[in-house]
Amino acid sequence: MTPVPDSRPAHHHPLLLALVAATGALGALSRALIGVALPPAHGWPVSTLIANLTGALALGVVLEACARFGPWHRTALRVRIAVGTGFLGGYTTFSALALETERLLAAGAIGQATGYVLGTMAGGVLLAWAGIGIGRRLSIGVRG
Repeated sequence: MTPVPDSRPAHHHPLLLALVAATGALGALSRALIGVALPPAHGWPVSTLIANLTGALALGVVLEACARFGPWHRTALRVRIAVGTGFLGGYTTFSALALETERLLAAGAIGQATGYVLGTMAGGVLLAWAGIGIGRRLSIGVRG
């Protein structure tokens, strides 16, 4: 039996908002720690690239695995909100990608900027797709 969904959207639930805030802070802290561990190498913003690519892979896994349970499955909804929206939302960063690209362009490193943007976008799509495949394999036999 499929549970009856709450009529309120998830963003109207105070506990879910708190969950997103807490896990988002952990995601941002994780990205900051990667930035400390991996400073830019030869002009390449390595830490942002790694965060965005690993985040795309993880998001594919999480969303596909959660989708197998159905949109209103209570645990899957919480995992999707906590990990997908919260942690990975804080962990990945489009704004840093944009800022770092602008800095590369301002420094005259047009080739590096182009490679960085294209590598991030193409790599993100491919890794998200791979993550969907992994999520599908992890959730074989799951019924909502």
